[in-house]
Amino acid sequence: MGTADKARNTGEDLKGKAKEAAGKVTDNERLEAEGERDQASADLKQRGEQLKDAGKDVKDAFDR
Repeated sequence: MGTADKARNTGEDLKGKAKEAAGKVTDNERLEAEGERDQASADLKQRGEQLKDAGKDVKDAFDR
């Protein structure tokens, strides 16, 4: 996984956590839900990157 992709996904996750926390503090359900969606999106992207890495590892194992 590229370092830039990992950092971008982590940033999106942190942004989502901040939005969710702000939504809870201000009793803003929409902002809270938006934060949860941002976190879910970042998690999905992270898992996709991990899957690509695993596929590359399998390919490299067969190339040896």
